[in-house]
Amino acid sequence: MTHIDYSNSENWVSLPQINQEVDVFYVYPTIYTQESPANMDITDSKLRANAAGLLVAQAGVYAPYANVFAPFYRQQTAATQSMEANNGGRNAFADPVFRLGYQDVEQAFDYYIKHLNDGRPFILAGHSQGSMVIIELMRNRLADADLYAQLIAAYVMGYSVTQHDLEKYPWMHLAQGETDTGVIITYNTQGPHAGPSPVLLTGAVAINPLNWKTDASPAGRELNHKAIIFDDATGEVIEEIPNFCGAKIDLETGALIITDMQPVSSNKIDLKHLGRWSDEVYHRYDYAFFYENLKENVKKRIDSFMSS
Repeated sequence: MTHIDYSNSENWVSLPQINQEVDVFYVYPTIYTQESPANMDITDSKLRANAAGLLVAQAGVYAPYANVFAPFYRQQTAATQSMEANNGGRNAFADPVFRLGYQDVEQAFDYYIKHLNDGRPFILAGHSQGSMVIIELMRNRLADADLYAQLIAAYVMGYSVTQHDLEKYPWMHLAQGETDTGVIITYNTQGPHAGPSPVLLTGAVAINPLNWKTDASPAGRELNHKAIIFDDATGEVIEEIPNFCGAKIDLETGALIITDMQPVSSNKIDLKHLGRWSDEVYHRYDYAFFYENLKENVKKRIDSFMSS
């Protein structure tokens, strides 16, 4: 397989003007669904537009405070991803179709560090397959003490960081509060009666984005500043809902459980029929349900890092 040339700006969803003191390196989630080819064609104009929409719908929580770098990558199609509980017990990171996209991002990250970063502190961020990529990147690249020293935090929602990860890769630390740095923010959003999920793995760990605790302490919806639900493909805001829901961590499964969810007004939002996802697996809303809290938290962690 040919390599992607990341010195060519066409191969980046976002290559910013530098106007902030910190960067974010963001990897978009699964947007490619066709059966063939097995990996996304990064020249496809519709998919490129969808990736750009996610710069608003997800990376918008980082963009006010950081220079957003986001590479195109030949991600694995949804058509070859397992939807079984716990990914059927298989290691999704070992799938050769996933590995191709991962290797693209690893090359993009190495190019970014060498030619674009200029020593600035950075955030790693993703969602879903993008979070898988960031988790694998942390395993393979963040053992480097100098690089790790630049890490403000890694936001990897929509895939599981496990207890095994934390033990095997001692530089990977779960966040313990709202201002610690060099840490991982991770969770998978579900309802109390959720069906099976391929992204919630055995031994998953989580932090609650409403109270920034890792125990089972419930956070009421009064702590939820505002959910912002987007059309991910375009970045268009569909609805904004203050105090949308509460949340608590299920310590047995590691899932983030939604509580006291308020109704939505727009008929463009269907929280009952979730496509290929089981009932109450709110995977696609991991950012949206907690949007303003995440945005506030990004600023807090940046301020904490810069002041130390």
